[in-house]
Amino acid sequence: MMRYILLLTVCLLTFLTTDAQIIKVNPQSMSCALYERMDIDVELKGEWANPYRQEEARLDMIVTAPNGKNSVVPAFFVEGESGKTSHWAVRYTPQAAGQHTYIMRYTQPGMESVSQSYKLNVKESNGHGILHIADNWSLRYDDGTPFRGIGENLCWESRANDDSKYFKKLHEQHDRFNYPAMLPKFAENGGNFARIWMCSWNFPIDRKDHFNNIRYEVCDGYINPSAVKRMDETIELCEKLGIKIMLCIGAGEAHTNSEFFVSEKAMAAHRNRLRYIVARWGYSEAIAMWEFFNEIDNIQYRDSKHPIPAKDIVDWHAQMARYIKSIDAFKHIVTTSISHRDLEGLNSITDMDINQKHIYNQTSVIPTTIKDYTQKFGKPYIIGEFGYEWDWSKNFDDFADGMDVDFRRGLWYGLFSPTPVTPMSWWWEYFDNRNMQRFFRAPALVNKEMIESGKGRFVPCEVCADNGQAFAVKCGTKTYVYLFNDSKRAMKKVQVEACGTLRELNIEKAVWGKGRKFEGTISTYVKPYAEKVFVIE
Repeated sequence: MMRYILLLTVCLLTFLTTDAQIIKVNPQSMSCALYERMDIDVELKGEWANPYRQEEARLDMIVTAPNGKNSVVPAFFVEGESGKTSHWAVRYTPQAAGQHTYIMRYTQPGMESVSQSYKLNVKESNGHGILHIADNWSLRYDDGTPFRGIGENLCWESRANDDSKYFKKLHEQHDRFNYPAMLPKFAENGGNFARIWMCSWNFPIDRKDHFNNIRYEVCDGYINPSAVKRMDETIELCEKLGIKIMLCIGAGEAHTNSEFFVSEKAMAAHRNRLRYIVARWGYSEAIAMWEFFNEIDNIQYRDSKHPIPAKDIVDWHAQMARYIKSIDAFKHIVTTSISHRDLEGLNSITDMDINQKHIYNQTSVIPTTIKDYTQKFGKPYIIGEFGYEWDWSKNFDDFADGMDVDFRRGLWYGLFSPTPVTPMSWWWEYFDNRNMQRFFRAPALVNKEMIESGKGRFVPCEVCADNGQAFAVKCGTKTYVYLFNDSKRAMKKVQVEACGTLRELNIEKAVWGKGRKFEGTISTYVKPYAEKVFVIE
């Protein structure tokens, strides 16, 4: 009898492993450079109704690093049919040199298949890796190199039918407002951090049709091939240009009503969407941050008479932040954003690394907002959008000077405030048309010098001006000063606790002027609504 049971068990196991099995693991190479993408194709046989639902089919790479630490890297489905040979992909970026070992594990209900062990030899390189939190002022790569973002919203490419009242024709210039054109221009002018959306008209990975964008093709599948291809190309372009992305993930095709935040079915669907995004693009050094939502408070109050309870939204964020950290082996930064209404508890979620809000019509409060939120919640704060005006029903040309002034000073406010990314302006098409991209150059120059001189350390200094706003930051042996005159009379004297040689920055040309001796007081002339930058060394 015992022999019969044993034979039955062996037969059953054979049946199970036949129905769900890893057939072949095809690594791109047996070696790669540190922080370099490594692709692995996996052939397997499994059964599912939808291979994008991890409840039905899931493939993971389990990696053991040289220090003995294990991590799990999710794979994503590429092609194939249930019950036949299918192809899956792993994109892996090693974060330590030395010999790594890994296996593949495929799971479906009641069945599991594990591959043999493979080795990957990782050689040292000049790369830096993935960005992580350093402190309130800066980020750091895996290798310890400090980073601060000079940022702008480049949230989408031109739409087929834009809703701007006054700038529709401008916004619909498809050969101009596309990522292969916008991103290189941004980088050439010193930009290194872009906020990009996933939505129905930009990288609509789970949308079948009606994109309002000429770049995507109608499809019948669960995932839109044209959208993921466009995302692949954009992320690879950012890698080449050295641009980091805050990727605003959104909800995809799901309806963000009250049920979305409490229904287990809806949350499971969103976890599957997150898993695909992390599996496909989490390898990339270009991904700086996962942003769950754009302006979650506006979603909360979409129905002003029946707002979604704040607690439901906060609990959802806590769960999803915990989940995305559990599947992201590379530990990218996690954030979300509000427009102007705080949700109680949102800023205090442990697994949310950075808090952020958007500021319009009051650019002058950016420095105090960053300082206050940073001190109150003990984590970095970012101004994810800002501008002189948010209302696209207005003609910005009626107050173009105000738009330009705020574009410039917002960047400088960020550089002299405890934030790892400068405030990011909106209306990228409008400012591109006014040739404002050149004003990234001077902040980029100062940012580079600050990091090199202070090695990632920023120390605010006491500064006193006879008028207007004055900020000073010491980085190593250099003290930088920013003056903005927000009044109707000129600024003439500024006192700073520093001594040495004083130089003034030509903001238009992004070059320093000749030096002169400095002994505590800057004698200058800053006309109303103008700005100046100095360095003392």
